Amino acid sequence: MSKLKQVLRLYKNGDMSNRKIAETVELDKNTVNKYINQAKKDSLSIDELLALDDPVLAHRMVGGNAAYSDSRFDELKTMLPYFASELKRPHVTMQLLWEEYRKESIRPYGITQFKEHLNRYIAGTTDKTASTILKDLYVGGEKAFLDFAGGKMQYVDVDTGEIHSVEVFVACLPATDYGFAMAVPSQKVEDFIRAVECFLRHIGGVPKILVPDNLKAAVIKRENGMPVLNKIFDDFCNHYGCVAIPARPVHPKDKSLVEDHVRIIYRRVFAPLRNNVFYSIEELNAAIAQKMKEHNQKRMQQRPQTREELFLAIEKPNLNPLPEKYYEPKFYTNLTVDDNCCVYLGRDMHYYSVPYKYIGFRMQVVFTATVVKIYTPDGMLVREWDRDRTPGAYSTKQEDMASNSQAYRQRSPAYYISRSRDTNENLGIVVETMFGKLSKDTPPEVLYHRCDALLRLQRTTEPRLFNLACEHAIRLDRCSYKFIDRAIKSKCLGILEACREDDIIAPPEHENIRGLFV
Repeated sequence: MSKLKQVLRLYKNGDMSNRKIAETVELDKNTVNKYINQAKKDSLSIDELLALDDPVLAHRMVGGNAAYSDSRFDELKTMLPYFASELKRPHVTMQLLWEEYRKESIRPYGITQFKEHLNRYIAGTTDKTASTILKDLYVGGEKAFLDFAGGKMQYVDVDTGEIHSVEVFVACLPATDYGFAMAVPSQKVEDFIRAVECFLRHIGGVPKILVPDNLKAAVIKRENGMPVLNKIFDDFCNHYGCVAIPARPVHPKDKSLVEDHVRIIYRRVFAPLRNNVFYSIEELNAAIAQKMKEHNQKRMQQRPQTREELFLAIEKPNLNPLPEKYYEPKFYTNLTVDDNCCVYLGRDMHYYSVPYKYIGFRMQVVFTATVVKIYTPDGMLVREWDRDRTPGAYSTKQEDMASNSQAYRQRSPAYYISRSRDTNENLGIVVETMFGKLSKDTPPEVLYHRCDALLRLQRTTEPRLFNLACEHAIRLDRCSYKFIDRAIKSKCLGILEACREDDIIAPPEHENIRGLFV
C-alpha cells in the first residue's frame, strides 16, 4: 500500500506528471494512470483517501491486490552500463543504441524515455563534483535524506554508573546541505520515527520526499527489487503528507549527501565532544544540538553563505506545513474471532468483542496507543474500542455476544455448569459460582475460556488432587481458574498439612456438597 499512497500524495502535490510520478516511485506508468483515474472517479477527495486506513484503501482502490512492478526499467537498468560504455566508441549514437535495444527487448521504452534514463545514468557515473551543495540538481524543500551514523555516542546513568551507548540519527536537506542530528536509544522503528519527527519539527515544515537508507525501521524487505516500507513509517509519511522513496541498496550515490554529512558530523560533533561526560540522553542531545547549530551557522568554503542562511532562503519557503497533531504510531495484526466472540490482543492480553456472526473470521486489527479498530477481511470497520491494557479483561458489547443467537445457544452458562457437574461435582459448584458472581451487565461469554481451561485441567490432573483443590476454592470463596491451578501446582501442600493435623477437613458449607473423602 505504500506505493499507492505515494502515487496519490505526489499527484496531490500537482508538480509532477503521471509519467514523472511513475518514474519516481518505480511503477509502470499505466499502473500510475490507473490509480490516478480511480482516485478521480472516487467520491472521496485525495485527502480523504489518504486518511483511510490501509485495509479500507486497499479494498476501495485495488481490491486488496495491488500489483507493483515495472519490468521495463528492471530490464533496462541492467543494460545501462553497456550502453554507456558503447557511447564512448566512435560513431555510436543513442539513436543506434535505442534501435538495438528495441529489437532485443519485449516491452521497450520509447526513444525519449530511453535517452532520459541513459543520460541520467551517465550523469550519475561521471559527476566528480567535490562540493556537497548541488543546488542545480535539487529543488529546495523537495527532499530530505535520512540515515544513522555508524559510530555511537555514550552517556552515564547517574544512578547506576552504567554506560549507555546510543545511536546517532542524521538528516540533511540536499539543496542547501542543512543538517540535523540527535541521539536515540536504538535504531528500532519507534526511535527512528521519533527522530524523524523531531527533525521535521526542528525545520518547521515537511519536505515532499523522504529518502531513508535501507534500515529495517524504514524498509522491511525488497520484493523483485521494489522496497516494502515498514507500515508504521508508511503511516508516519501519510500523517505528515510526504512520500518515502528509500535509497537503492548498493547505490551510495543515491544518498551521497547524507553520507558526506555523517563524515562532517564525526569531525564537528563526535570529535569535539569526545572528552565530555554526559549523564542523560537529554543532556547529550542538548550538546549535539549546540554543535549542529554551530555547524549550520559556519561559513562554507565554497559558498559566501552559511547553511542556515541558505536553508531560510531556499528550503524553508518550499516546505509543506506541519500537521497540528503529532504522529501516533499504528500497529497492524490479523486475529481470529474465537467462540467467545472476541479477538485476543496478545500485546495487552486483552479481549475485544465483535458481532457473533464473525466467529471464525480472520479480522484485520489496527491499533494505536489509544484506539483499537477491527476490520473485516473486505475492509469494513466493525468495531472501534478505546485501548484497554488490563490483562485478562474484556471489552464487550452485549449485542455482540453469541448468546443472542439461537445458532450458538449450545455455548451457554447452563451448558458449562451441566458439563462440569457431569465431570466432577465440585467442579460444577465452582463453575456455577463463577457465573453467579457476574454482574448483570457482563456477558457470560467472558468466562467460556476459563471454563474450557478448568475442564482441560480436570482431564490432566490426578482426580483426588483436583477434587481437593476445588473444595478448597469453594471453602475460601476463591472460585477461579488461577486459584485452582496454583493449588494443583503446589500439590495442595497447605491443605494436606491441615489434613494431617486434623485427620479430616470439615466439609464446605454448600447444599450440593455430599461429603469429603481424604
